Amino acid sequence: MMEMGLLVCILAIFATMAMALWRAVRGQSIYDTIVGVNVFGTKTVLLIALITYFTGHDDLIDVALVYALINFLAVVAVLKLVRRRDLAASGERGHD
Repeated sequence: MMEMGLLVCILAIFATMAMALWRAVRGQSIYDTIVGVNVFGTKTVLLIALITYFTGHDDLIDVALVYALINFLAVVAVLKLVRRRDLAASGERGHD
């Protein structure tokens, strides 16, 4: 019975991943696209964690954590690029 519940959760996550991918592809603004990609990455981490629990391979949880970190850093970098048009900008404004 527990396995059936996990399979239902995995299928529900796949459905929400499809909706997030749709938002990323068809978003009206760049921020819709960024949110869609972020949600897709978060659902991927959750999916990896559920598969880890379902299969019993504890090594995959490390992959999920690394993927979560990469997803976070990528979203922060893209948002900085969108806002400032420069990834190397420090955020401090010069005094003229």
